[in-house]
Amino acid sequence: MPLETRVKICGLSTPEGVLATTAHGAAYVGFVFFAKSPRNVSIQTARALAADVPVGTAKVALVVNADNATLDAITDAVPLDMLQLHGSETPERVLEIKARYGLPVMKAVGVADASDLAALDTYNAVADQILVDAKPPKDADLPGGNGLSFDWTLIAKRRWPKPWMLAGGLTPENVAEAIALTGAPQVDVSSGVESSAGVKDAAKIAAFIAAARAE
Repeated sequence: MPLETRVKICGLSTPEGVLATTAHGAAYVGFVFFAKSPRNVSIQTARALAADVPVGTAKVALVVNADNATLDAITDAVPLDMLQLHGSETPERVLEIKARYGLPVMKAVGVADASDLAALDTYNAVADQILVDAKPPKDADLPGGNGLSFDWTLIAKRRWPKPWMLAGGLTPENVAEAIALTGAPQVDVSSGVESSAGVKDAAKIAAFIAAARAE
């Protein structure tokens, strides 16, 4: 029997969103620290939200090309289980952050075509997990959370030595198909469970998690 797909709900910003996520058994909750994002939260808000996350659910901070001062401030205040790097961080920077903070690091890698696949192997060698996401449009303000998917056949049945997660345009309606095609052991969603930009919908969260776990 296959292992149950692990789900990450990202961009949480309210107690209601956290409750809906944890009540339905998501494996990860994600807090966004990126000013341009409609899901951006303050360090104080994230700290308060993290207090409501039950033991066993991983608390993830998403950052974009954050400097050490920013990461120091976040990690000093918020009890985290993982850092998610969603910018243009180099492999060397990934290793530096792992060493400095002693937390597992997930690196997001954008995919648009086959030429992007080599980067997955590069970052898999240094990060603890990789997030296989849709590459944002060249003029996009956000590196993720754009509601765009990529051609899943590019990674159909691909395997990497470390845990990996599929993201990009996932919704309650298409997540089961995405898992079936790619074999993804974990999935990540943000805009796909929102009623409007940055506003999580409890019913959509429940539907997404149920669909991701459907046999």
